[in-house]
Amino acid sequence: MSIIQNALDKARQATGAGGCTGPQELSDTRKSDVAGLPERHRRIEIDIDQLRAQGELPETGEEPRFADCYREIKRPLIQKALAVGAHADARLMLVTSALPAEGKTFTALNLALSIARERDVSVLLIDADVPKAHLSRTFGVQDEPGLMDALGDETIDVESLVVGTNVPGLELLPAGKAAEGAAELIASTRMAQICARLTGRYPRRMVLLDSAPLLVSSEARALKQIPAQILMVARAGRTPRQALLDAIALLEKSRVYGLVLNDAHFTGGDGYYTHYGYSTYGATERRRAAPEGRRSP
Repeated sequence: MSIIQNALDKARQATGAGGCTGPQELSDTRKSDVAGLPERHRRIEIDIDQLRAQGELPETGEEPRFADCYREIKRPLIQKALAVGAHADARLMLVTSALPAEGKTFTALNLALSIARERDVSVLLIDADVPKAHLSRTFGVQDEPGLMDALGDETIDVESLVVGTNVPGLELLPAGKAAEGAAELIASTRMAQICARLTGRYPRRMVLLDSAPLLVSSEARALKQIPAQILMVARAGRTPRQALLDAIALLEKSRVYGLVLNDAHFTGGDGYYTHYGYSTYGATERRRAAPEGRRSP
């Protein structure tokens, strides 16, 4: 059986359930004390309307369908992460793609927002796409210290670089200052220590890394060594099947959590969409075209 089929079979066994609000309700969300997170010295205001205008969130009329999609993605992830006896690594997730412009950052951001709406967990979204740092620019923290600074200086406590937000349960870690030898830093023992620090202190915090594309970035290939669950994103009508197969072949198949087909028309019935001759995970999504002259992340 192929690597893709193994991953899909695993994904289909998971059940999607639970409630979450649409993005327009984020400002009204009230959560119980989540994961004992500290007050952050640095906080940013996330403007949902601005994110939507930039194409980072679904349009208002599409929110209910997108909310259902991301429920199906997050529910088995959270259940596995919080299972009795689960290792801290179960709360690490890497979102990546084979090639650029597949929608992985869109997926990472919307998945993080969906997880943040949960009552009992929080989420830390890390901009680990060091060459592009799209998330950092989106939130205006591209000049803030972040992941690369902590990797380059072992005296820095990475927790001190985490940025709070006005969205309850959502925190950010910027990419930080670009550095030579980024792939080697990411592949170092220091990166493992940082991941352990971020997952170990708060046992109800999910950690979501937005990675660079696997086939065009040495940094992404270094990140794949992190013992995280991996979510692959492909774009309908754009991602060559062989590119997707080549990317998945680089991964340990037991860690491929699922596949999201981006920019695909949603179907009725069982929610599956057939593309390239195989069925994708039921949490497929469609993203409207980005404004002219702008490539989707």
